[in-house]
Amino acid sequence: MQPALSYSLVVPVYRNEANIPALLAAIAGLHRELGPSFEAIFVVDGSPDASHERLQQALPAQPFASTLVALARNFGAFAAIRHGLGMARGRQIAVMAADLQEPPALVVELLRRVEGGADVAFGTREGRNDPALSRALSNAYWSLYRRWVMPDIPRGGVDIFAVSQRVRDALLTLPEANTSLLAQLFWLGGRRAFVPYVRQQREIGRSAWTFRKKLRYLMDSVFAFTDLPIRVLFGLGLMGVTVSAVLALVVLAAKLSGHVAVPGYAATILVVLFFGAFNALGLGIIGSYVWRAFENTKQRPLTIEQQAEAFTPDSLP
Repeated sequence: MQPALSYSLVVPVYRNEANIPALLAAIAGLHRELGPSFEAIFVVDGSPDASHERLQQALPAQPFASTLVALARNFGAFAAIRHGLGMARGRQIAVMAADLQEPPALVVELLRRVEGGADVAFGTREGRNDPALSRALSNAYWSLYRRWVMPDIPRGGVDIFAVSQRVRDALLTLPEANTSLLAQLFWLGGRRAFVPYVRQQREIGRSAWTFRKKLRYLMDSVFAFTDLPIRVLFGLGLMGVTVSAVLALVVLAAKLSGHVAVPGYAATILVVLFFGAFNALGLGIIGSYVWRAFENTKQRPLTIEQQAEAFTPDSLP
């Protein structure tokens, strides 16, 4: 069994080939500040570029201990992070994106906060050096996330965090598919610390965090952590029943008073279409919950490891 370390850093990697030299230089700087009891774990999440090859060539020459993992395919950033967390040996474990939009120095502060007694430390965005449209869409996204999923999440969202070994172990006992890793961290509770920072503009490459992925993640989070869709559906159902009862009384009164001689074709079609659409909406919402529950009953692994290599610098035993 390998000895425990003080600090671990987990870095999910996807389409970051051009960013590898700057990423390794930044992590080498973290190693100098945190000391030799430090490791970095790179999880290449089925990246179609040469990210794995670049890391495989460069890591043996780095001054810090490292592990390079290649997953069998693209399982998603949060699944890759969970995989890396499961391999970490540090008593304090941080997670950082490979695009360096979060200041690397923030990793040190987050790890120190956990070392000082916090169970989990989050980097909270107070600003971002991104285009105006990107900022507006991000603010709207996290506003909906806070309203529908987890009110405790900071307004600007979370992209970087650190946890204690105890919280990591608790997190890994939640092997849910199609869920939210961040919401799970907040659900676990514990002592939290928040460190503000300004998100940097991406200098190399394009973000893989597309609108489609954001929408999918928001839906997974909603269906995994709130019954809001069911409550909305229930409210619409009550409204529909109320409207139908009122209309039934109106039609009955009109019929008895002789104002309606022949049933209205248009009204009948409108009622059929309304309740048909309403039923389709309800089945879609319920089906989303059923599908996610079914996925979890399969108990498939969230990731499949294809290859793993460990690199230890000559200065370490």
